[in-house]
Amino acid sequence: MFGDRMLRQETLKPKSVGATLSRFSRYFRPFWLALTLAAVLMAVNAYTQVIGPVLIGQAVDCFLAPAAFGEEGAGLQLPANTDLQAETDSQANCWYAPEVAMGDPGRNDLLRGLLNITLVITAYYVLGSVTGGLMFFSMSWTGHNVLRRLRVRLFNHLHRLSLGFYTRNETGDLMSRITNDSDTIQQVVSFALVQVLSSVLLILWIVWQMVVMNWVYALISLSVVPLMGLATLWFSNQARKAFRVTRQSIGDVNAELEEGISGVREVQAFSREETNIEQFRQSNAVNRDANIKAVAYTSALAPTLEALGFLGIAIVVGVGGVLLLRGQTLAGSAISLGLIVTFLGFAQRFNMPISQISVMWTNIQSAIAGVERIFELIDEVPEVQEKINAQPMPPIEGNVSLENVEAEYVPGEPVLKGINLSAQPGETVAIVGPTGAGKTTIINLLPRFWDVTGGSVRIDGVDVRDVQLHSLREQIGIVLQDTYLFSSSVMDNIRFSRSDASDEEVIAAAKLAQAHDFIERLPEGYETVLGERGAGLSQGQRQLLAIARAALADPRILILDEATSSVDTRTEQRIQAALNDLLRGRTSFVIAHRLSTIRSADQVLVLKDGEIIERGTHEGLLARQGFYYELYMNQFRRQEDLPVQPNGSGPPAAVGVPASPAT
Repeated sequence: MFGDRMLRQETLKPKSVGATLSRFSRYFRPFWLALTLAAVLMAVNAYTQVIGPVLIGQAVDCFLAPAAFGEEGAGLQLPANTDLQAETDSQANCWYAPEVAMGDPGRNDLLRGLLNITLVITAYYVLGSVTGGLMFFSMSWTGHNVLRRLRVRLFNHLHRLSLGFYTRNETGDLMSRITNDSDTIQQVVSFALVQVLSSVLLILWIVWQMVVMNWVYALISLSVVPLMGLATLWFSNQARKAFRVTRQSIGDVNAELEEGISGVREVQAFSREETNIEQFRQSNAVNRDANIKAVAYTSALAPTLEALGFLGIAIVVGVGGVLLLRGQTLAGSAISLGLIVTFLGFAQRFNMPISQISVMWTNIQSAIAGVERIFELIDEVPEVQEKINAQPMPPIEGNVSLENVEAEYVPGEPVLKGINLSAQPGETVAIVGPTGAGKTTIINLLPRFWDVTGGSVRIDGVDVRDVQLHSLREQIGIVLQDTYLFSSSVMDNIRFSRSDASDEEVIAAAKLAQAHDFIERLPEGYETVLGERGAGLSQGQRQLLAIARAALADPRILILDEATSSVDTRTEQRIQAALNDLLRGRTSFVIAHRLSTIRSADQVLVLKDGEIIERGTHEGLLARQGFYYELYMNQFRRQEDLPVQPNGSGPPAAVGVPASPAT
């Protein structure tokens, strides 16, 4: 399973790097001032690194080997055929020793000049260290702010996506994009990005300085650069493809981990530990193989560039040394010992940023793959979207109608087929049917969790597709079978449906739902902080809190999806009176198998294969002895163990409808 999934993922072609980086750069625009400061500091830092070899070369020519001045013991004596004009040029380049440039320096002058230029070189290196530190701080500050904006944008988008998206994507993979992919990007924008940019600037500046000093010697010294460029391009392209697979595979690992932890009780109950461990081992193996493949390319890049860098140094020393010893010139200028030392320093500094780029390239390629995955998620178009001119939903009275409604999750596979129903304000509509009949699909259409593919859903005569989603959903209350509680206090969990509700209103809603007594018995009452998904509470207690949450919202339309299926009979009796009060005056749609809720329903709709095959009241449908009666006889009667009357008719009227999971 995992091999097939990763094989499919490896065939995915990464998007254009340029397009991805261009889009990502838009997130930096609000921080242009910090970026400008970082750019200035980067330029100053690069200058200090370029000027260093130049000054060292001057120290050699002007103070350590001033052969042009002929003083005995002053320094290295060049061959007799050295061009005199070249000597004059060398003297003229002694910026920090004017007395040397003017000729006939003494030993004290040379020592004083050497001390001066040493102090200048030291000052430049100190300046480079300070500007480098400030540059990294500025970029790190910018990077963290950019990542904050990107995470917020991604989190907001996740809340706008339709429910269908979450049925197709694993939670672990989505979390991996927000956490692992974002962390990888953060490492790059905080450190690697500025390192690469400063290295590129340094390379360009070094090339320009070498060309200015002696363009022919520069071309010879830089002859290996095209080979470095080709090697970097090929290895980085392969690494980016491999790192894209690693980002996807770590999402699979997280998905397996999240499912394994969340479902640990079921795993242990069915003795599935070894099977789950083996599946997790397989997903880890896929991630390992993907990482090894990516590292293989990035590991090969660094030694390749290092070898080419050493070749470049050998060319600088070899060609320069031969020209120096022969007293030959290049581009009309003599090759002095100081020039060779300067170019040697340039070559070393040239190789250093290239090596840094190759090292940082691992993180950069991984980050680009992470950015692509995040942008793929941001580009996901919600299946349910508001119209451009959508208007707020007026206060709902509760008249609901479905007209020739059709719905499907997979194109060509209809779930609902020509559904028609009408509910007047204050009516309760019960929806029953076997698994897969389409019960939950109907109630998901009311708040537009899904959209119809045919027909229309109207509330008070208004098509739900014409109004703003927020204004529609805030007037609809929902109590689901699987109650989700947040890791916060009981008070905040109930208040989740209405953030502006007072404590008194929350307590009143809890009393209405018959939840007040058990809440008071908790260690800190309403301020008790619940565990993950309400850990520590029984299923029935969690359901009572969900009912209290719906009661606090005071919706005009109420949806109960198996809302009492998880509570025991005694608890149901306690909350039934509360439900009766909650349902009174509201248009309600109920999917349930409990007797009292169904018996009092104004309408009972029986679904089968996406169609309404029967409708009426509970007693009327039982008397008809159709499909509804068969459901009752085959499923519900066995649960209650009620005898069938001798005449073949159904049990007494005080019965419910069969239990049926949500569809």
